[in-house]
Amino acid sequence: MSTSEFELPVAAPSLRVRLAQALRSRAAWVQLLRFSVVGATGTVVNLLVYAVAAGPLGWDYRLAALLGFVVAVTNNFALNRMWTFQDASGHAGFQAARFVAVSLAGLAVNLLVLHVLVDGFGTGKLLAQAIAIGAATPMSFVGNKLWSFAER
Repeated sequence: MSTSEFELPVAAPSLRVRLAQALRSRAAWVQLLRFSVVGATGTVVNLLVYAVAAGPLGWDYRLAALLGFVVAVTNNFALNRMWTFQDASGHAGFQAARFVAVSLAGLAVNLLVLHVLVDGFGTGKLLAQAIAIGAATPMSFVGNKLWSFAER
């Protein structure tokens, strides 16, 4: 038997290693900038939908946040896939499923921060929603970079 028969398969780099590599990569910083631009457009979309639903439509602020999320996540997936991560070669359905999973985790962070700010500190609802979106952004970028649109 040759020695290669006894070699163990090399494991994929750990999340920590991949994150460290990304932090040293100029391309990753460009992606973060693009992700932030897309996020800004998504934030505007989210806040507009939220303001209309929570304001004139009279929806509960949590439901309005959910509607804003759904509309913005659709916008953000398309823009991030085509521009930020430029990975049209991956299967759109699988990318979308992972993107939605990451976005739902971000939504959980968003709703927690929103609830604490509005109900705990009496912050204005629109300002609280803007802060909550900002709080969820770093986790969303890392999740999408390393999972949703990761190079396979």
